[in-house]
Amino acid sequence: MAEKIKVAVVVDFHPYDVINFQKMFESFGDCECYIQPLSLFIMDRDNKAAYDTVVYYNMNKPVPKDGSPMDKYLKNELGAQKQGVIFLHHALLSFEGLALFTEVCGLRDRGDGPNFKYTQNENVNVFVADASHPITAGVNDFTLVDETYVLDEPDEPGNQILLKTDNETSVKSIAWAREYKNSRVFCLASGHDNRAFANPGFRKVLHNAILWTSGRK
Repeated sequence: MAEKIKVAVVVDFHPYDVINFQKMFESFGDCECYIQPLSLFIMDRDNKAAYDTVVYYNMNKPVPKDGSPMDKYLKNELGAQKQGVIFLHHALLSFEGLALFTEVCGLRDRGDGPNFKYTQNENVNVFVADASHPITAGVNDFTLVDETYVLDEPDEPGNQILLKTDNETSVKSIAWAREYKNSRVFCLASGHDNRAFANPGFRKVLHNAILWTSGRK
């Protein structure tokens, strides 16, 4: 039996449905997922580097002070090894104005642009834009009820657009893959609450993303 994928799921600065979020990760039988605050993850010298993938579901706003543990982690450790990186929903809005995060997630407007807007309880039709990628393998078009973001399109160099939507209150490209230093990176704008967490299409995409970013697929 293959060793389970070890996943750190980091949270901070945003409320969420803790129980159903955890149930979603528990449904991934080939993964061991450990939910923890970002600040504690950064300080965990014994285990931090051992995770195959890190799922970011935090929404930290203040840009870290130069020389702080958070600053050192982002500059020196993020992407330094072949550790997968997944930005999920509001994690894309973290650290407004921090250019480093544009390099990591391939998104220039992360909630600090003049056109940013969020809308809740939207019907979001999700279309597979690139069926050739391992993350979209076995994924069919599906529909979510979710919170949407109006952002600039993720058109930074290196982004491979995987999922799109026609929802008028949403950025049109809602999922993409890229690389940052030594890490495979996946970004998904969806995932506000259990109406996303319990959706089979959403779970399939996220599970595939864990497999791909960790080098298992």
